[in-house]
Parts: sequence; structure tokens; C-alpha cells
Amino acid sequence: MAHTFEELVEKQRTANEAHGRVVQLRDTFGAPTAEPWTKEQTDTYETAWRAWRDLARDVQSAVTEYAKGEGKLRHDVEADVKKAARASTDEPGGEE
Repeated sequence: MAHTFEELVEKQRTANEAHGRVVQLRDTFGAPTAEPWTKEQTDTYETAWRAWRDLARDVQSAVTEYAKGEGKLRHDVEADVKKAARASTDEPGGEE
């Protein structure tokens, strides 16, 4: 499946948001070693973590495919995508 650079940025932004949710849950629930989580907390965290992992994997795959198709270095494309995804959330009116 061919991707545009803008699609890659959107995928990265979505993965970043999912990661933010994982961090938020961890901060809210506290360390599971300090106070054991309930089954509901554990299930919620694991679901969020799997969603983030799957989104991040999809971004990596799409970046690799895009870089190959464009004849660019994968590392360079990944850096550009991450920079663009960060910039779009740093702009006034952007998501935080």
C-alpha cells in the first residue's frame, strides 16, 4: 500500500497520542509494584499498550515502504516524519 508523507505524519501523530495515553494511565495508576493494580486497571493499561505497540509497528512498516519507494534512507524519512508530527502538535491550535 502506497503512502504519502502526510499519511505517515498522521500515522505517527496517532501513535504518539496512543503513547501519551499509556503514559497517562501509568501516571494515574502508579507503579504496579508499589500498589498492585486491579484487574480492570491491568486490562485497561495492557489494551492501551497493545494499541500503541501496534500503531508504532504500522508506522515503522509504512516508513520502510515509503523510503524504499522514494529511494530515500529509512532513517532520514523516519526522522522527518517524527519532526513533522511533533511540529504539527506544537503549533498554536495543535493538539497537545
